[in-house]
Amino acid sequence: MDPTTWNVPFPVVVAGLFVIVMLRANGTFWLGRLGSVGARHTRLARLLASPRYLRAAEWIDRYGPPVVAVSFLTIGFQTLANLAAGVTGMKLRHYLPAVTIGCVAWAFLYATLGTVGVDLVGDLWALSPALTIGLGVAVVLAIAGYLFWQHRVRSAVRARTQRTDSQIA
Repeated sequence: MDPTTWNVPFPVVVAGLFVIVMLRANGTFWLGRLGSVGARHTRLARLLASPRYLRAAEWIDRYGPPVVAVSFLTIGFQTLANLAAGVTGMKLRHYLPAVTIGCVAWAFLYATLGTVGVDLVGDLWALSPALTIGLGVAVVLAIAGYLFWQHRVRSAVRARTQRTDSQIA
């Protein structure tokens, strides 16, 4: 289901993508909600009734909607955010506005950048499959290098902070 082949006006593409992602996100939410209800009839019932779990669920209900909305700007995290919202029983009055905002953002991004990206990769593949694969590998290596560098920086800062704390004590 490639939106670049729909051959319809841009607003129709955005609306179609919105419906698709809204159904998927809400389906994930309700699977989480149903799974949570089912788990209450198993050995997990004690855990789900514990004060820690209830505090965490309350925290997610209160502060989770912005996370749900922003999760649509990520790859892969949106499913986890919607599932967590369902499992912890986020109130619909908090969830529905957040998921709607996220779905609108996702639909616009995918309809513009996503379709342009698909077209560019397709054109590049037609020109040179080896170049396409090489650039893909280079992008993955660049992201991995950046993440590794960030990890090292954070570790160094943490070590410096621990040394400073131990010197103060």
